[in-house]
Amino acid sequence: MGETEEPGYEQARDELAQVVARLEAGGLSLEDSLALWERGEALARLCERHLAGARERVETVLHEAGADEEGPARG
Repeated sequence: MGETEEPGYEQARDELAQVVARLEAGGLSLEDSLALWERGEALARLCERHLAGARERVETVLHEAGADEEGPARG
C-alpha cells in the first residue's frame, strides 16, 4: 500500500482495535497516548466513511430494485 492509499475498512478497524487495546493497557507517556488517540480518531473517521459509502450503495441497490418491481407506469 502506498503512502497516499487509505486502508480498507477491515484493516482500519483492526488497527483501531489495536490502538484501543494499547491505550487501555496504559503505561504510555502522555505524548504517546495523545498520538495514539489522534490515530484512533482518524481511523474511526475512516471506518465511518467506509460504512457510509457501503450504506449508500445498499440504499441505491434497494431503490433500484424497488423501481424495477414497480414496472412501467400504466395509464
